[in-house]
Formats: sequence, C-alpha cells, structure tokens
Amino acid sequence: MSSLFSLEGHRALITGSSQGIGFALAAGLAEAGAEIVLNGRDAAKLGAAATALKAKGARVHELAFDATDHDAVRTAVDGFEAQSGAIDILINNAGMQHRTELENFPADAFERLLQTNIASVFHVGQAVARHMIGRKAGKIINIASVQTALARPGIAPYTATKGAVGNLTKGMATDWAKHGLQCNAIAPGYFDTPLNAALVADPEFSAWLEKRTPAGRWGQVDELVGAAIFLSSPASSFVNGHTLYVDGGITASL
Repeated sequence: MSSLFSLEGHRALITGSSQGIGFALAAGLAEAGAEIVLNGRDAAKLGAAATALKAKGARVHELAFDATDHDAVRTAVDGFEAQSGAIDILINNAGMQHRTELENFPADAFERLLQTNIASVFHVGQAVARHMIGRKAGKIINIASVQTALARPGIAPYTATKGAVGNLTKGMATDWAKHGLQCNAIAPGYFDTPLNAALVADPEFSAWLEKRTPAGRWGQVDELVGAAIFLSSPASSFVNGHTLYVDGGITASL
C-alpha cells in the first residue's frame, strides 16, 4: 500500500515556497520522495529555504520567477523542463491577503489580490500543463481556502479570489482530465502562518476562532502535508476537480 502514496521519481514545483504553507508542503513532499523545485521572487529567501531542505537530505532546485508575470512564467517553466526535466506535480500556493472594509478597499490592493491569488494559478497552471499534456500525466494542486466557501468581514476581495480558485480548479479538471491530469485543490482553514500573523497575535480573534472551529484550535502547517501527498500520489488517480477542506471542521458547522 505504501507505493500508493510514494512520490519517488517525481518532481514537484511549489510556488511561493520560501516560507509558510508552501515551505511546509515542499518539506513534506520531499519526505515522501519527491524532488523539489522551490519558487519565489526573493532569491535570498529562496536560497535560505533550499539550504534548509537540503540539510534534511532533500533534492532541491531553485526557480525564481514572478508567478503573476505570464511571459516570465512561461520562460522559467519551459527552460526548466528543457534543462532539468519534467515537472510532474505542481502546487499553486503563491498568495497574499489584504484586510480592509469593502467600502474603503483600495483599488490597487484589489488588483494585486487578483494577480497574486488567481492570475498566477492560471499562468503557472497553463505553462506546466502544456508539458504534462504531452506526457499524458500530471498532478496540479491549487491552494484554495475556507473563503472558497465562506466569507468574513474585511476580506471580500480575497474571498472572491479564492472562490475563483475553486472554480478554476474545476475548469482545469474539465479540460485536462482527458489528457491524464488530475487537478484538485486544498482549502486550508485558519492556520498559524506568516499570512495570518496579525490574527494569531490577536487574543480576541483567536478566542473566537477556537469557539467557531469544532477542533477548537488553529491548524499547524504540517497538518496540510497529508492532503498534499494524497493529491500528488497515485492514490488519487481518479480524483479530479475536487476541493479538499482541511479546516478542523469549520465549514461543516454553524
């Protein structure tokens, strides 16, 4: 049974993987046997992340590009495939947050959210899928959110982008399943990450979250690894267009 979840012989590109959820997923997939391609815009942070993974025995590449730049993405992905080999697994993790009441939400912040949270999924997904389609195999995992299904005050544009990630995932599966690709999403609940640092530091919010979440606590990033390994492995060979909520039960309970 262990072969169902083995990633030996596979290579995974994770966008936004120099810290937080992306780094945790990179480390987890490496432990399952995958060769890792780290991505980010900050070369120094990328190098530090690569060094940390290599110290644990991981096989790591660094691929710095801006996931919101269509041409840069195509150049980086095509160049890597030509020089280093196939990208078998893609995790579209790059994302950002901006919290402001909707009536005062800055237009430029809204545009940045659109580009970072949804356009990047299209750009990188398309660039990598073109190669996967030729090989008739590939795994694409998009990082969605509980905000794919729910909303909270002050983050309406973020909620819109994560709803779009959920539907783009369905569209990818609809177009690409016939080519042997499995395209799914992971929707994390509230996790202790740099993106949520302000909320984690707010005792009032943490108290509300603990009461609102059936599990009664914040999630830890390592708790996303199992879902990522499942969706990256042969075990999910007939799973397509699905959003897997890893949220301590928050979307199941009023």
